[in-house]
Amino acid sequence: MQNDDIEPVYRVWGADNIAYGPVGLPSLVSWIKEERVTADAWVFLEAERSWQKAAKIPELKMFFQSQSAGAAVGGPEPRPASAASHGIKPGSLRRMKVFADMDDKHLESFLQYMEILKFKQFGDVVRKGEHGDAMFLVLEGELRARVIIEGKESILSTIQIGEFFGEISLLDHGPRSVDVVANEDSVLLKISTAAFEKLIAEAPALAAPFLYAVSRSIVSRVRTLTRRYEDSIHFARVAGTVR
Repeated sequence: MQNDDIEPVYRVWGADNIAYGPVGLPSLVSWIKEERVTADAWVFLEAERSWQKAAKIPELKMFFQSQSAGAAVGGPEPRPASAASHGIKPGSLRRMKVFADMDDKHLESFLQYMEILKFKQFGDVVRKGEHGDAMFLVLEGELRARVIIEGKESILSTIQIGEFFGEISLLDHGPRSVDVVANEDSVLLKISTAAFEKLIAEAPALAAPFLYAVSRSIVSRVRTLTRRYEDSIHFARVAGTVR
């Protein structure tokens, strides 16, 4: 039987596939208010030894209901030009690895340089061959990077919440190398090359940690591709000797 005097303990499954915690109820409520924990986030209850959606946990329901009520008061708002005017809070960005080390003040400033875009399921976000002029970060939903070879789709990767793509466009304005298509209704943050250049000119101290995080991601991807290439050569040679 659970002792009522013991504070409940929780763990939260993040968008980066890492469990955060253990934390008590006050800390978890704070994360909800900062939008670091959303209604559909998975939360582990130590007392029950089970995972549940945050909005389904009795002691958390009221916080998500109050958010929904607040959003409905004024009716739907027109789509704004910038992410900052859309009401996105710093906590939403901190779920993304590229922004994980920035404080709220820096994140609020960074939002001024970004736009928010919404795509329906199966919508094209970028198409192979078109001019690359922006980087995208996934706030909600899921996408896939693909190429069409001889009329058949080949999926290269799945892009999920907290991940980003198109970062090379901030450095090289060449053509897109793949298609990116929404697997489901998705909400993306966009930073154009023009906005990025403006960021560097106006706030270099803000651009530096962002560039560093993006660079680390690029290096990681290059290493992964190199390993895959080496493996493909190895398998090809093995296949050749078998024949």
